[in-house]
Amino acid sequence: MKKVLVTGGTGLVGQALQDIIKNEQPNDEEWFFAGSKDADLTNLVATQALFEKVKPTHVIHLAAMVGGLFHNMNNNLDFLRNNLLINDHVLQTAHELGCTKVVSCLSTCIFPDNTSYPIDETMVHNGPPHVSNYGYSYAKRLIDIQNHAYHDKYGHLYTSVIPCNIFGPHDNYKPDVSHVIPGMINRMHKLRTEQPEIPESEKVFTVYGSGKPLRQFIYSLDLAKLMIWVLRHYNSVEPIVLSVDESAEVTIYEVAEAIAKAFNFKGKLICDTSKADGQYKKTASNAKLRSLLPDFKFTDFEEAMQASVLWYTTNYDQARN
Repeated sequence: MKKVLVTGGTGLVGQALQDIIKNEQPNDEEWFFAGSKDADLTNLVATQALFEKVKPTHVIHLAAMVGGLFHNMNNNLDFLRNNLLINDHVLQTAHELGCTKVVSCLSTCIFPDNTSYPIDETMVHNGPPHVSNYGYSYAKRLIDIQNHAYHDKYGHLYTSVIPCNIFGPHDNYKPDVSHVIPGMINRMHKLRTEQPEIPESEKVFTVYGSGKPLRQFIYSLDLAKLMIWVLRHYNSVEPIVLSVDESAEVTIYEVAEAIAKAFNFKGKLICDTSKADGQYKKTASNAKLRSLLPDFKFTDFEEAMQASVLWYTTNYDQARN
């Protein structure tokens, strides 16, 4: 019987994993989803106590200090220190308790700023990351270094996945820390519900920045399915990019249009070019994933956006606003 501990198990991806496992009901696996209430993973003793309690054979490590562009720009030291602590505590405790496999979650935003595109798994360490999030990026890159070091010294199968931008139900919608999609969903909901005396057709939604940067977005439930596949079947220490195809890349303005469509918003969209854009593109290649799983079907972007907005409006009172 596999015992799977998911750190960060109550966040965006953790909740998606819970949904998939609930539907699957695997009889040879027991899953434990740990949130920040279960343990402060920046504290070694608390991390050890969590592992002693769950006694996992396998770990999906999602827990991290995360945030969007503006939150990262102002807090690089905190992102660096907290994530270094969390990652070291989880990997070392997994080693001490003899866990068979650990799958950690990295991100495409940790790649070098000056690089050729599309980016792939071999390019993570080829140069400095974007200045806006170097603290988070270096801490995440070191997971890959640490995985190789545990493998070299002990033969452990600790690996990592590199998803593109993730969105879906149970995201973090708090304005100061949210990523682009939940941030826009939150702002559009507010715009539609506040000042009801103004006709919606006269309301204006502001897209931060030029709207031109390109991004690949993966629906959290698709990512959850792929992470479960990695846990069960991907047996390499080398990281693997979990991303939609390059052809599915969209501009930030197109994201705003998809959100407006999901809300059935009748107003106008404008771009505020005084706001920062971040990296222009981070196109990732999923060729490695496609070579191993050629038939995987990703959820259509607009369909996934409809589901995400519906979840938010239905669960507004419980959402992380």
